[in-house]
Amino acid sequence: MFNPSQEDVRRFFCSVYAKSRAGQAMEAIETIAAQWMDEHPEYQADFADVDRALSTMYEATEGRTNPFLHVSMHLSISEQCSIDQPRGIRQAVELLTHKRNSLHQAHHEAMECLGTMLWESQRAGRPPDGDAYIACVQRHATKD
Repeated sequence: MFNPSQEDVRRFFCSVYAKSRAGQAMEAIETIAAQWMDEHPEYQADFADVDRALSTMYEATEGRTNPFLHVSMHLSISEQCSIDQPRGIRQAVELLTHKRNSLHQAHHEAMECLGTMLWESQRAGRPPDGDAYIACVQRHATKD
């Protein structure tokens, strides 16, 4: 299983940002990452400076979103939907996208569910509960 370090993740996104801005050829996963990065211009300065990216800590208490975690979650949800894993996530995100009329907004709501599932898994010391994750996304898709 692939388990990149924080530094690996940050270098990846900074590299993708540089390639995208230079119009260089990219791998498929890099293209998807660049598309999500483009959706978040507020993070461009974070992606543009690899040294700063490697040295900056994003503390929740500061009220600042970690742009690398945020775009990683977009990328994760995109990948989950592309392979429908956990089974049913593609349909749940599609329903939420239709309800919100925005894939971006649907991803942000799915991120809340993904984050909750991962937090609960870590806290309880058990594997992530894909069914609970999907149910959470479905609840978002069916509420007003």
